[in-house]
Amino acid sequence: MPRFVLSALALFFFCGATPAAEPAPEAQPLWLEWSNQIFERAQKEHKLVLLDLGTGWCHWCHVMEKETYANPDVLKLLAENFLAVKVDADKRPDLANRYEDYGWPATILFDSKGQELAKRRGYIPPLKMAAMLDAFVKDPTPGPSVTGGPPSAAPAKSALGAEEVKALEASLVERYDFENGGWGRVHKYLYAEGVEYCLSAIASNPKFEAMAQQNLDKNLVLIDPTWGGVYQYSDGGVWENPHFEKIMSQQAANLRLYTLAYAQTRNEHYLKAAQDVRKFLKSFLTSSDGAFFVSMDADVVPGEHSGEYFALDDAGRRKVGMPRVDKNLYARENGWAIEALCEFYAVTADETALSDAKRAAEWIVKQRVLGGGGFAHGGELDPAGPYLGDSLAMGQAFLALYSVTGERAWLTRAEAAANFIAAKFPAALAGEPPAGFVSEAVKADAPFKAAANYDENLNLARFANLLAHYTGKEAAKKIAAQALRFVSIPEMYVRRHSAGLLLAQRELANEPLHVVVVGKKDEANARALFMAAVAIPRMYKQVEWYDAKEGTLPGADLEYPQLDQPAAYLCVDGRCSAPLDKPEDLTKRVAELLAPKLK
Repeated sequence: MPRFVLSALALFFFCGATPAAEPAPEAQPLWLEWSNQIFERAQKEHKLVLLDLGTGWCHWCHVMEKETYANPDVLKLLAENFLAVKVDADKRPDLANRYEDYGWPATILFDSKGQELAKRRGYIPPLKMAAMLDAFVKDPTPGPSVTGGPPSAAPAKSALGAEEVKALEASLVERYDFENGGWGRVHKYLYAEGVEYCLSAIASNPKFEAMAQQNLDKNLVLIDPTWGGVYQYSDGGVWENPHFEKIMSQQAANLRLYTLAYAQTRNEHYLKAAQDVRKFLKSFLTSSDGAFFVSMDADVVPGEHSGEYFALDDAGRRKVGMPRVDKNLYARENGWAIEALCEFYAVTADETALSDAKRAAEWIVKQRVLGGGGFAHGGELDPAGPYLGDSLAMGQAFLALYSVTGERAWLTRAEAAANFIAAKFPAALAGEPPAGFVSEAVKADAPFKAAANYDENLNLARFANLLAHYTGKEAAKKIAAQALRFVSIPEMYVRRHSAGLLLAQRELANEPLHVVVVGKKDEANARALFMAAVAIPRMYKQVEWYDAKEGTLPGADLEYPQLDQPAAYLCVDGRCSAPLDKPEDLTKRVAELLAPKLK
């Protein structure tokens, strides 16, 4: 399941303009912290509010700070007429979710009551910024960039019809750039959900195989050949103009998808790509406690392009200096990494990957857990929250850990995270039944009404649905259905790539491939069968290990016989196998059931 919260649409808008060439003074605005009281102060001081929303890893955010926010005219306008607020989007998922389609950097102007006046994406040169600020000082009424929000009521239906699915599949093909590769026409990157859907639905469209392979192959040039890890994207409609930031969402997505692609194709290039991303996580984004950092900066010197730097070898880079690593330890980013490492372990049987995943999970459980089974974003440093994204990512991580270990404690934690989400993040749209979940805990004094994030609800639908199959609990099914209703509203998905919705729609309508290994957990033959099961090249699967001494499997609706030797039972598409007692027999039977597959 794809896990990065920033939408594919948002990737199109990151940091895209040419900066002013002349150097600027080093003066900076008097940046304020975002708070629930910022608009109260603005009303008292009769000022507007500017929100500069960026990240520590973003090149154009550095350029904005160095040039635009050092320009005398901009500084004067801000000082006299605005409360200027700077926010790290990685630290504040509430604001990042709200404005992800506009950055980074994103520039949002408000009146003193909190009404949006303008939303701008990417780098804004000094002269344009000064002109925009001056225009809204003279006429503080909303501009054309401010549009209405989502529907106010839940839809009557909870799933897409056959014609809607057909149209979304057609859109997935129509939006693909067959000449240059990839779904983005300007920015090139690995569209994880698109590749996953194509890998899993080759039989439904002959073009899906070519699309998946080409996107995977083209994206290989964004893997850093020196340190490993993947650059965020390439600009200009080509693959040879990378933006060098390495953010966790892309590391996790690439690690997971290249692992899955290797499992299906046995293409060694895909395995190497997964190993290179894994190497980067281990070498640069792992704390001494085993938890994972957020990102590595695009620049060595903030605001200066680093193409020549990243062309150097390891010794050459270290001689010049090191890009900044954001060493915050967020539950969300750790959840993404843990799930990807579990997939890597499942396919490669690399025990160090599982060990690293468990170590990070145990640290987050100790340092970020909240009452009720949910998770804080950054612990004591959180300026707000809790956020749905952290509990969702950790729930997915726990479910992944259960699926590759059979250790029931992880399933218990996954279920607790889902229950926390249901309790803490009420329906986004009223109705019977309701639709969606909001991204942040509702607070009476918050400057904005809590809103829902499309990608979070998409991933929540997939997570809760698979959890329901593992636990047999109706509560998880309700969560999945409520989340799917939100993302199935045409106004929600019409401007977005369709693969994620197609994945969620298909999964909620079908049973996962189901494998149960029956045998003692200290038996070598049982373990060999279980490892063959977790290595099955399919994301939508339910793998369980039934050891009678642990009691009945959670959610079990069948009784499995205790044979003289360990055995695996495979069910898919309404068909179940006879007991299989050899890993090679399970692998062969799966291959027969899942054909055709990527060549």
